[in-house]
Amino acid sequence: MPHDVTPNPATPQGTPQDVPDVLIMGGGAAGIGLAASLRKRRPALRISLIEPSDTHYYQPAWTLVGAGEFESAKTARRTAECIPSGVTWIQAAVTGFAPEQNRVMLSDGRQLNYRYLAVCPGLQLNWEAIDGLTDTLGKNGVTSNYRFDLAPYTWQLVKEFRGGNALFTQPPMPIKCAGAPQKAMYLSADYWQRQGLLNQCKTEFHLAGPALFGVKDYVPALMEYVEKYRVDLNFGSHLRAVDGQRKIARFELKDADGNSQTVDKPFDLLHVVPPQSAPDVIRASALANEAGWVDVDPNTLRSARHANIFALGDVISASNAKTAAAVRKQVVVVAENLLAALDGQTLPTRYDGYGACPLTVERGKVVLAEFGYNGKLLPTFPLDGTKANHIAWVMKKHIFPWVYWECLLRGREWLARSTN
Repeated sequence: MPHDVTPNPATPQGTPQDVPDVLIMGGGAAGIGLAASLRKRRPALRISLIEPSDTHYYQPAWTLVGAGEFESAKTARRTAECIPSGVTWIQAAVTGFAPEQNRVMLSDGRQLNYRYLAVCPGLQLNWEAIDGLTDTLGKNGVTSNYRFDLAPYTWQLVKEFRGGNALFTQPPMPIKCAGAPQKAMYLSADYWQRQGLLNQCKTEFHLAGPALFGVKDYVPALMEYVEKYRVDLNFGSHLRAVDGQRKIARFELKDADGNSQTVDKPFDLLHVVPPQSAPDVIRASALANEAGWVDVDPNTLRSARHANIFALGDVISASNAKTAAAVRKQVVVVAENLLAALDGQTLPTRYDGYGACPLTVERGKVVLAEFGYNGKLLPTFPLDGTKANHIAWVMKKHIFPWVYWECLLRGREWLARSTN
């Protein structure tokens, strides 16, 4: 049995005495998962990890929290308990990069050197991009499952809803977990149907894009639930402003020819997913492409610009789905390729673009979407993922959280290898 990397209570450290072999930017799923994977493969490797936050979150469960199916407290743990033993934790934020000098700058004024750098800070939620939103989040019926503190408020609103206008929004792609905006809608409508309230509900889904889901094979199953819950789909609809006091949401509607008009919609419940981007520090750096994401080779996940830099997670330019399931596969690719590069060898491992999205279409059923680059279906389990089933719900609610905490963050790589 391979050596497992188990978490050990870590304490923030200052500048390491020696230049680390690997410096990891980010202590989310990708950063801690990579640290654990590298420690498993090469225990003597000197690894430092930069992460400012005291708390680590299991974000995939927030959809269930917003539906009353998961306890929010179980989605949070202390960062110190998650970082693998032997990894130096640097509790600060990165403010700049000097890749030609193998150096990063920190918020406390320090500068750190490295031999190899792994960039995985996640992405940035741009709440302020929607006028008036930050003033009304968490009150006036305005919520979002994209925040730990707001997912319980979603459930409160859903439980107390007695009819009226329920609006759910989805911004332009890419975003983290592209299915999450509609998951909130399905589980809310499912609850209202079970309470006999569906006839009193006018549910609308406002999508900035032109399709319900990016991989067409899963759309028929999802459309069955759209019709079941009598959801009004609005494509090309961008949320631009929210007036919480008056309970008015302003949308910009764009047609295929680029024509636009502004429409004000009254709401009783508004679930918002904000526009998303790479963090500002990445967008302003030499690591980013024109769209602001870390420019990587989509197969090796090595920087397209710097041979001793790799990147993984939500921040990369590759076209895969930005999900924790994708991170599980990317961790193996980066760990093996980075160590090969460190040894002066050819990069041996390829990423197939795998990502997964368990679409919670009702309590007890999930459409388990698993796919890679170009929408190629990549099922892990002997299930028809294009149809809703109960087994996938059990995995989503009970098995996947365990896999996250006990496998991904501990270097146990069960079913974590790409097909390439």
